[in-house]
Amino acid sequence: MTRLAIFLVLVATPALACTSVNGLPDPECTPGAPDPRVTQQNVSVTICVPGYSKSVRPPVNVTNRMKRQVMQEYALTGQDPRLYEGDHDVSIELGGCPGPDAPCDFHANFWPEPWSEPDGAHQKDVVENALHRAVCSGKLSLDDAQHRIATDWKHALDGLDDHP
Repeated sequence: MTRLAIFLVLVATPALACTSVNGLPDPECTPGAPDPRVTQQNVSVTICVPGYSKSVRPPVNVTNRMKRQVMQEYALTGQDPRLYEGDHDVSIELGGCPGPDAPCDFHANFWPEPWSEPDGAHQKDVVENALHRAVCSGKLSLDDAQHRIATDWKHALDGLDDHP
């Protein structure tokens, strides 16, 4: 095979695309990213204050632009964007990187999460809310909650006493 032919095969191969498996983001593309401004020491004045997420959430035009970008990266070009939530892997309510103006890697924390999967965006929201309650009540550390949601949100509540 000539070098040109090998090059063309490599360029045409979608192997570099991000892949969501079983409702989880690709850990190479979307490892999650915390916001360094939120720490265990300040959760009571940041994420545990009602309205915190809204106060740091970027405008919809910013998240929609990023959603289109990550949909391309996840090889979802041509799909209806309304079928996906532009989701923060580590949710803002758990001190995840909220947007491009924060001192963290917004891109590493954002992915196109399907709404309608059996393990879709609505189900992840329930887990995020339960982890948020656990952190704000002192039952779970912020670092542990962030790690759980970023690595496998579907099992993030395992071992917690009072979860849905």
